[in-house]
Amino acid sequence: MPNLGLEIKRKCRLCGKVFLIKTLDSYYCCKKCSDAAYAKKKRTEAREKKLALIAKSVPKVSEFISVREAVAIYGVERGMLYLMIRRGDIPSINIGTKMTRLNRKDLEKAFVKRPIAKYIKETPLPKKYSLEPEDCYTIGEICEKYHINDSSVWAHVRKYSIPSRQIGNYVYVPKEEIDNLYKSEE
Repeated sequence: MPNLGLEIKRKCRLCGKVFLIKTLDSYYCCKKCSDAAYAKKKRTEAREKKLALIAKSVPKVSEFISVREAVAIYGVERGMLYLMIRRGDIPSINIGTKMTRLNRKDLEKAFVKRPIAKYIKETPLPKKYSLEPEDCYTIGEICEKYHINDSSVWAHVRKYSIPSRQIGNYVYVPKEEIDNLYKSEE
């Protein structure tokens, strides 16, 4: 980066030390702070993902839930839940060692459900293709129909992971995928 003759100082987001920035998107004073912040971010993401999976696995019809499930559903810290149980703010039932159960209705009165994590998505079902010759184009047919080079077709087939099937000297690609890919260029 060329020197502009400006000295911009920032406060490190991790340790709080003031430093001169090298680039406009510098937020940490050194590599050690940057690595520590990255590790913290990854740990937080992993924890959120784990909590989202736990919250998703809890049946909606169960009236009583465990403390772990309550933490996952409502986003409250475990220590805070136990403190509220000891103070009597949240009624609980102890059905054995490490088997404290909380009434879901009482928790809904006290807390708001936490939003579901944005990176926990339903896994889509894989598409099923018919790779029979009558349901497919050959590479040559695609080149003729859409007036493009065969190397471009091959690049697009690889880039968009379009399935293909070779029978003899011909390679067949599903008509549906190719039409969707090139429909705006027709």
